[in-house]
Amino acid sequence: MDIEGSVALVTGANRGLGSVFARLLVERGAAKVYAAARNTDTLTLDGVIPVHLDITSAADIAAAAQRCDDVTLLINNAGITTRTSALAGDADEAGHREMETNFFGTLAMSRAFAPILAGNGGGALVNILSVVSWVARPANAMYSASKAASWSLTNALRVELAPRGTLVVGVHPGPIDTDSAAFLDGPKIAPADVATQTLDAVQHGRYEVLTDDTSRRVKAALAGDVTELYPSLIRAGAPAR
Repeated sequence: MDIEGSVALVTGANRGLGSVFARLLVERGAAKVYAAARNTDTLTLDGVIPVHLDITSAADIAAAAQRCDDVTLLINNAGITTRTSALAGDADEAGHREMETNFFGTLAMSRAFAPILAGNGGGALVNILSVVSWVARPANAMYSASKAASWSLTNALRVELAPRGTLVVGVHPGPIDTDSAAFLDGPKIAPADVATQTLDAVQHGRYEVLTDDTSRRVKAALAGDVTELYPSLIRAGAPAR
């Protein structure tokens, strides 16, 4: 689908990658860009339409779907990480926040906007995933689990929405140079690179975006034996986003 002339909704658009997506959509000629955030006062980008949206709130999602019923491109970018391991913290709380936002929030947005996209000609649905959809280390176990679930969801949506003419794109970045990855050492990809590659994928109808050497290397390694993959990750230090 064409980015120029599209009507886009970006979740988590007040900072980091989401803010860059919103800016690039404006620059690339989107007819309308809805920039969604829990606090619209933090949305300072010119040329966008602020939308109050907490993707863990059914009421917020319903209101956004009613207001933004002309959307042709949905970018599910909002997400959180608590940097929680599988064995750390309260057993009743570990991972719940990540799953509620990263998986169930993405699912709820997809369910709400799938009929809108179909009604507007099909369009595209983009889920921002991560290289840790495929691998995990203790420090980000819960985040990785939520992104792995979202990867599976993305694959299912791709098949289910194809008859409606909706392109579903999964984006797997390695570490991105944003505040959420400030604690990580090593090379990081610029948010603008991730957003540009993603919009290009939408433009050309591609299903998946492997944004950097890290994501390409890890995806390729999945075809091998787990006894080869994980020792190599332990030696090198597994990526995280």
